Amino acid sequence: MAQRKPRERDMLDSMYSMLALVFILVACVELCDAATVVDVYRLIQYDISGVPFGSRFATLNHHAGSLHFPSGADLSRTVVMIPLRELNITFVREYVSRKQPLGGLLFLLPEMFKLDNGGSSKGIQDKQMMKNVLVELERLLVHSKIPYPVYFAFENDEIDAVLDDVKKNDATGQPATATTGGFKFVVPTSEPKKVASPTITNIQGWLQGLKADGDANQLPTIAIVASYDTFGAAPALSVGSDSNGSGVVALLEIARLFSLLYSNPKTRGRYNILFGLTSGGPYNYNGTHKWLRSFDQRLRESIDYAICLNSIGSWDNELWIHVSKPPENTYIKQIFEGFTNVADELGFKVGLKHKKINISNPRVAWEHEQFSRLRVTAATLSELSAAPELLESTGGLLDSRHFVDETAIIRSVKLVAESLARHIYGYEGKNIQIFADNSSLAINPSYVRSWLDLLSQTPRVAPFLSKNDPFVLALKKELADHTDEVNVQHEVLDGMFTFYDSTKASINIYQVLSVTFDLLLLLVLGSYLIVLFSFLVITTRGLDDLISLFRRPPSRKVKTA
Repeated sequence: MAQRKPRERDMLDSMYSMLALVFILVACVELCDAATVVDVYRLIQYDISGVPFGSRFATLNHHAGSLHFPSGADLSRTVVMIPLRELNITFVREYVSRKQPLGGLLFLLPEMFKLDNGGSSKGIQDKQMMKNVLVELERLLVHSKIPYPVYFAFENDEIDAVLDDVKKNDATGQPATATTGGFKFVVPTSEPKKVASPTITNIQGWLQGLKADGDANQLPTIAIVASYDTFGAAPALSVGSDSNGSGVVALLEIARLFSLLYSNPKTRGRYNILFGLTSGGPYNYNGTHKWLRSFDQRLRESIDYAICLNSIGSWDNELWIHVSKPPENTYIKQIFEGFTNVADELGFKVGLKHKKINISNPRVAWEHEQFSRLRVTAATLSELSAAPELLESTGGLLDSRHFVDETAIIRSVKLVAESLARHIYGYEGKNIQIFADNSSLAINPSYVRSWLDLLSQTPRVAPFLSKNDPFVLALKKELADHTDEVNVQHEVLDGMFTFYDSTKASINIYQVLSVTFDLLLLLVLGSYLIVLFSFLVITTRGLDDLISLFRRPPSRKVKTA
């Protein structure tokens, strides 16, 4: 007995060692076949007055499919991968509008849409076609209630390889399922929660005009305003390079130019200039409304007029001035004539569009309409000839650096700055270039480019920008560098809009094999372990001991007294 125990102990130690080795090998195989991880950006989820829109779910755990799936296939547990270049808008409309069952959608965007792409649009043959496709897709997704997850990702070698394999499987009539195997997409994120009390932040800066000796009256004021936030199908990708990054860049450059003039008492004008960077633009210009309501009556009455800058970065030969007051109004005529004269000298056109305000309709199409409702003369300068619909032309996927021309922004700055300067210094109708090229007051293209690049890399959907966001602080600092006094106003976005978090996640892509393979692998491993166990018992204890393990043990009879 004393000799047998060490043999048993040796046998058990050997068996445990072999089992540990098997488990380590299996674990190594799993680790070598680890998931590919890709950053993905979720379709926006929001409510308007309680009515739900956008993607209502975030968690994903389904097999991958492509647009090459067999006719009549059940896609209720399939995530369909759709490259933007191959977009079938009819398919998307059918599954989105008609609420057909679908596991999820993953749209693959060209690398040119990456925020850190650096402006290269290499490989894109037809930008206009891409814009048309994206406009239609975003309009469909943003204004629909979608009962499954919808994500966007960027094309890369790994995800392109997955798509090629998925296409091949679908083309054979064998879409991925638990039975057939394939690729599985997993987004292990929590379900979205409402964004509580989203804040909007307005930033204003003043350049004080020069009063004449003994003049106790308040100086007149000219306001330059631009809304800086955006809205788009994917909040984490909504940078709005044109809408309204171009307006923000133009305002900052105008502030820089006039700060040079106003820094010298000899060239300081007899007008105050008010610069306003407002938030809540896509949401009925909610921030502008609250900013104006904070003005006292004297300040409001001192404003001669306000110029709002909106989408001025991708035009060719014509800009539009949108107004609410009739064109015959004295101030409107003065603004339009001043801008027209400068535009003629610069070699392009400025048109006038009049749209009367409907007081009974709370919808505000242009930022200047918030001024007009308070009887302050204002106009919006834009490349858009017609007012956009609610939540449209506000910085979607297509509104990236590749579709903005910094030369257009520079010409817009020249137009506004020269027109205002001629008005402030009494040079209307005179061909005098105050901000002439190659002068100390020339527009700085490098400054315009650097701010445009920054804005084109910074998502700015207001509910996801905190009041201490680095970008908001950067705007405040920049305006403070060019103006005498900067004030910041924090407000809560009106309750008409409700937003949900989970705008960005990581998707794990697993290559899974069929159930048949799993059963076969289980059978092989089981057989291997049985043979290994039998071999260890025979070599350490003998064949008789192995056989005895499978014999039925004798029954024990209970002895009775």
